[in-house]
Amino acid sequence: MRLLFLTDNFPPEVNAPATRTYEHCREWAKSGIDVTVITCVPNFPQGKVYPGYRNKFWQREVMDGIKVIRVWSYIAPNAGFSKRIIDYLSYAFMAFGASLFVKTDIIVATSPQFFTAVAGRWSAFFKRRPWVMEVRDLWPESIRAVGLAKGRERWLDRLEKLELSLYRNANRVIVVTNSFKNNISSRGISNKKIEVITNGVVIDQFNPRPKNNELLVKLNLAGKFIISYIGTHGLAHKLDFILHCTRKVPEQVHFLLIGDGAEKRNLEALHKKMALPNVSMLPAVPKAEITSYLSITDVALVNLKKSDTFKKVIPSKIFEAAAMGKPILLGVEGESKEIIEQYAAGLCYEPEHEESFLQALQKLYTDNDLYHKCSQNAIKMADQYDRTKKAKHLMEILKCVNPLA
Repeated sequence: MRLLFLTDNFPPEVNAPATRTYEHCREWAKSGIDVTVITCVPNFPQGKVYPGYRNKFWQREVMDGIKVIRVWSYIAPNAGFSKRIIDYLSYAFMAFGASLFVKTDIIVATSPQFFTAVAGRWSAFFKRRPWVMEVRDLWPESIRAVGLAKGRERWLDRLEKLELSLYRNANRVIVVTNSFKNNISSRGISNKKIEVITNGVVIDQFNPRPKNNELLVKLNLAGKFIISYIGTHGLAHKLDFILHCTRKVPEQVHFLLIGDGAEKRNLEALHKKMALPNVSMLPAVPKAEITSYLSITDVALVNLKKSDTFKKVIPSKIFEAAAMGKPILLGVEGESKEIIEQYAAGLCYEPEHEESFLQALQKLYTDNDLYHKCSQNAIKMADQYDRTKKAKHLMEILKCVNPLA
């Protein structure tokens, strides 16, 4: 079977979309599927081309058995509505053009920016092949959630009409949460064509291990109780709330914020202004190094802005930290909270509520029995979200869609 996957994020980028796509495609390639990915030059989230790459019209490489085609796109930092839209459109146009030269039996196109899905739809039409739309985020609903809708309501209404037409046209819709499925089906899309494949973790790569003492010494954090946030620093993640809260935590508790994003500079400026001695802010690290930083972590922080939209999401960083036995300190309501509480894999607090946050943190810091129970339960929870099993399940769905399989 030949599979064509369209995605604008792919390694060496380390965000959740890139990781999910790569880990699924790698498993499929291992099983003998002929997988081709059309993506752009790695540049997320800073909008700068990664070392070793050039923003060329067309370039090829092979990554763990995956054929990767990188096409030119307009590159802009992950900030600013208009530039981001141009970025998305340029990739979609180029990906569609490139897809016409790739032989395939089925096409998968992944959101959240569904101009990628538009490219998948066009490609499927011209190549007369079935296509599957993967929905990792309810876009453009999430644009409204982070406050970028002001003055753009008419455009967003049009984008939502396009969103619905894509759902109707796709042979199958893959979503990452049950809440997404409920949302889409409530808007008139057949429940039968929507499948849930949640995010997960490669258990073999993320497992419990001793703390990396060299890294602790390098960061001058030996003896500290470390709360780590590893991921995108964007509008949705509301990390300024966390910085304000750090003024009221015990001296031995240290916050490690690792990553880049649209809000990184603003957060660094706030950090400097507040002169917070118990916060370290580091740039994004390669995927291969994340386990080292998780090893020195005592509690993994997952935080989002307070919004009904984010009640539908399950941040993928939960599972990597959980697989390494790190209790989760979760500031997300809805389906994510239900999972953490179901497995007792950590503690939850009300998003953007300082007292709730400080109380949950204090419990994990002072109650050793609670901490160790959460640690063990986190490992058990991660076992239920094994990425290898998720990839196999998704491939079974794709084979049902593809009449040539």
